[in-house]
Amino acid sequence: MAPRPSPRAAALELARRDPVVERLIAAAGPPRLRPPLESHFAALLRAIVYQQLAGSAAAAIHRRVLAALEEIVTPTAVLATPEEALRSAGLSGNKLASIRDLAAKVLDGTVLLEPRRLARLPDEEMITRLSEVRGIGRWTAEMFLLFQLRRLDVWPVGDLGVRKGFGLAFGIEMPTPKALEALGDPFRPYRSILAWYCWRACDLYAAAGKSALTT
Repeated sequence: MAPRPSPRAAALELARRDPVVERLIAAAGPPRLRPPLESHFAALLRAIVYQQLAGSAAAAIHRRVLAALEEIVTPTAVLATPEEALRSAGLSGNKLASIRDLAAKVLDGTVLLEPRRLARLPDEEMITRLSEVRGIGRWTAEMFLLFQLRRLDVWPVGDLGVRKGFGLAFGIEMPTPKALEALGDPFRPYRSILAWYCWRACDLYAAAGKSALTT
């Protein structure tokens, strides 16, 4: 099996294929996807805590949750920690139920997080498995694949930033999720990199009446 290309190498390949993407990469620089700093389970727990909360409030609750777990962020530790302690950290009843459901589904094998088994799991199957967890939908699963697992061909067509950025970059009306699915096909198998640059297009060109990349 050939080694997986780096995000930078994938970006160079996309630049070779498409002049619009080439100009966007020139404007935004190489992709900056930092290596994950926590375990897969800890990343998913963090994602649940942060849902529908402002960054500072979510960060404070997350710190208190870690303290309640005594910094042992594992499925077993979550299920062994009294519910009152986790609620006292600021978790809503729904988020507490989601975190405990995640822990239970990791332990029963519904959600696979062991690196060797995970490496063989196709993206769509991983998304399906994660979506069985209470409180985890397709978008959260896609962000996990893209940023935590660093998979290169994730295409989150339901993400507003990706849709808006694609429209800005290519000088078209913001596509619907269904339209964006097809528009991403020429960029397989590196659509994660394209998604990252669509977010950068929002940062760079959102104020422009016309795309600065297609003029």
